Amino acid sequence: MAHVRKAALAMVVALALSLVLVPRPAHATPPNIPSYATALSRLNALTVAAESHQSSYNRDLFPHWSTVTGTCNTREQVLKRDGTNVTVDASCYPTSGSWYSPYDGLTRTSPTQIDIDHMVPLAEAWRSGAWAWSTSRRQTYANDLGGPELWAVTSTVNQAKGDKDPAAWKPPRAAFHCTYARAWIQTKWYYALSVDSAEKSALASMLNTC
Repeated sequence: MAHVRKAALAMVVALALSLVLVPRPAHATPPNIPSYATALSRLNALTVAAESHQSSYNRDLFPHWSTVTGTCNTREQVLKRDGTNVTVDASCYPTSGSWYSPYDGLTRTSPTQIDIDHMVPLAEAWRSGAWAWSTSRRQTYANDLGGPELWAVTSTVNQAKGDKDPAAWKPPRAAFHCTYARAWIQTKWYYALSVDSAEKSALASMLNTC
């Protein structure tokens, strides 16, 4: 009987260790998110100015979801990059997979419930200086896979965000605020976009959570 109890105990311990030690698959993260120190330095380097040209914004001024490779456009490329166990059909549209949304901490298994969010929304970019860009530069911006501009998130949280900056909207998952601020700052810095004073204050506050 003692031998049976020892064997059972060993099985319980082994199971517990397996649950602790087996690594979970990491969630994909867009590239080139700066460190806290770099983000703070770049935030302080941004031009502070009031937003402008709001009335002339049109989403079509930013050609987006360009073909990246083969039949895959930018949106589909992000779905493949940020998802887990993603399979696609001949048109590169996902047929299975799961997607973890870092903004709200939810996981979805249907691509129809996932949006590709522009970290700095197109309308916000327009108001912050993109109104003066060429169409080619706006297209580059809207399809940028080289920086932390494009994120796969739940449709509901993306719709709640809309075109708001961090002074008006923050991800509901507070643990993501540090990463969100660093990614936002990197995008604005890389594209030489301005920030308004309320936006800068909100970003500085979010960096304090790092």
